[in-house]
Amino acid sequence: MTDDFDARKAQASQWFSDLRDRIVGAFEGLEDSHSEGPLSDAAPGRFEVTPTRREGPAGEDHGGGKMSVMREGRVFEKVGVNISTVWGELGTRAQASMTARGVPGMAEDPRFWAAGISLVAHMQNPHCPAVHMNTRMFWTPGAWWFGGGADLNPCLEYDDDTAHFHGALKSACDAHDGDYYARFKSWADEYFFIPHRGRARGVGGIFYDDLNTGDWEADFAFTQAVGAAFLPAFQPLIEARRVQEWTEADREAQLRHRGLYAEYNLVYDRGTKFGLETGHNADAVLMSLPPVAKWY
Repeated sequence: MTDDFDARKAQASQWFSDLRDRIVGAFEGLEDSHSEGPLSDAAPGRFEVTPTRREGPAGEDHGGGKMSVMREGRVFEKVGVNISTVWGELGTRAQASMTARGVPGMAEDPRFWAAGISLVAHMQNPHCPAVHMNTRMFWTPGAWWFGGGADLNPCLEYDDDTAHFHGALKSACDAHDGDYYARFKSWADEYFFIPHRGRARGVGGIFYDDLNTGDWEADFAFTQAVGAAFLPAFQPLIEARRVQEWTEADREAQLRHRGLYAEYNLVYDRGTKFGLETGHNADAVLMSLPPVAKWY
């Protein structure tokens, strides 16, 4: 299975890298084109790119990626777009978790390979929603699967924005399977829920994991569609909302909502737990945390 999947691994890894380049270019374009409204007289933001590396127990190369973070731009207060391709052996806790999920052969062989893209954006303007997106491929000697999704996290909700975001994701899902959107929207509603607060962290989106229909090409094509749908789903919302004036009360609502986001990512998020448990760069794993937040 390893030899058969070498080309597919490379293909998936390259796709995530190409998608990263498209999104980074689009986000810097939003910074450049922000010519009116709040903060339009500030300097346009730019991404700072830092290579990441995963080391094995003896310091051997176990892959890595790029951590791309923009801070204090005109439009984005903090946004990270990370890619990684890593491999090695899972630690005891991660191996036990995968075994409990029913990954074939994981109890006997902890080797893995994983590649993906992860994005979180926190905006300057409280009228602009925060957003998360990730897609990934995971391989073990006994199994492979895809996962990912995207969800919108406004502190000031607009029904039209929610409808547009969900509509773009639904179109991506419907092109591959008529049941995907309802199934993956429901999964997102459940997954992005904060039990100790009794509420969702945003207005949802889609979430899927362990996607293996037996047709690698079809599952990869769907994962590509989810990634490709992200900019059409999100960018028009920012172009419309970035010019709106905001008040101190709006900023206060934004900071308190960010507190919810931080709580979720630190306590419940599966990707955060996996990244830290497998020894990936901690700064890259915790890139999702907002630059400023409030709690009461």
